[in-house]
Amino acid sequence: MKAIRVHEFGGPEVMRLEDVPDPKPSAGQVAVRIAAAGVNPVETYVRAGAYASLPKLPYTPGSDAAGTIESVGPNGSRFKAGDKVYVGGSITGAYAELALCDERSVHPLPPGLSFAQGAAVHVPYATAFRALFLRGNARGAETVLIHGASGGVGTAAVQLARAAGLYVVGTAGSERGKKLVADEGAQKVLDHKSPAHFDEALAATGGRGYDLIIEMLSNVNLGRDLPLLAPRGRVVVVGSRGPVEINPRDSMGRDASILGMSLLNASIEELTSIHASLGAGLENKTLRPVIGQELPLADAARAHKAILEPGSYGKIVLLP
Repeated sequence: MKAIRVHEFGGPEVMRLEDVPDPKPSAGQVAVRIAAAGVNPVETYVRAGAYASLPKLPYTPGSDAAGTIESVGPNGSRFKAGDKVYVGGSITGAYAELALCDERSVHPLPPGLSFAQGAAVHVPYATAFRALFLRGNARGAETVLIHGASGGVGTAAVQLARAAGLYVVGTAGSERGKKLVADEGAQKVLDHKSPAHFDEALAATGGRGYDLIIEMLSNVNLGRDLPLLAPRGRVVVVGSRGPVEINPRDSMGRDASILGMSLLNASIEELTSIHASLGAGLENKTLRPVIGQELPLADAARAHKAILEPGSYGKIVLLP
């Protein structure tokens, strides 16, 4: 089969399309024929060697995908060959024609969802769900500010927050992105390229501040997030590309909390619960994965460049 392989950490060019043996599932495992693989920012950090947990070289990137069951391991499985599924984690990597997966990380693809949309579920939606409800303790009628709301995690967070009855303010950096955020349900959309958008964000709450902020780029925004919080407000840090300086007094006077969040810390039991909730939302169309770009598997390097560019819009997927 064909797969993207990384033999050394570095720039996007270290990803190469190669021939590798087809994976063979053991007990409790399945092999999935990949129809679409999702691309996530974290995969660019890992590829560059700039992440806390790094795989052994060589490796195939990717954890999100959708396709059909190719084969199952000994002693049977809850799946059978030909079943349509989406993948929330892969043993051998998702940027490939076939991926070996723990069957507990594989979920039925809801009817009406395309393979590309299925590849846009796990990291974006599970991250958004965990950030909002398990770390941020979001509750109906609260106010939430979602930075970078036009990206994969951002659009998922907007949809989930609106479905739970929160008042949602989202930011984006392009006209196309701002329209997407509004279309997905945000009551107010701000241009995060505008120096005034933090003042506009506070004004959107009538000066009260936010109960919750979902922060995708904390090294840029965290210092200015804290003054936007309401009493006992929370910031959940989903992403950061470096250090940041903050004034602790901005949190002290509000009894505010800064909460870190990584999907890698979720247990298999927690992920099973999260995907049960996501599956229900996908089936009833409350959740609608947005695809920004579809690229050939051989263009993985191009995808890694595109996902870090300003003006994010939906999810980027690779098609084997």
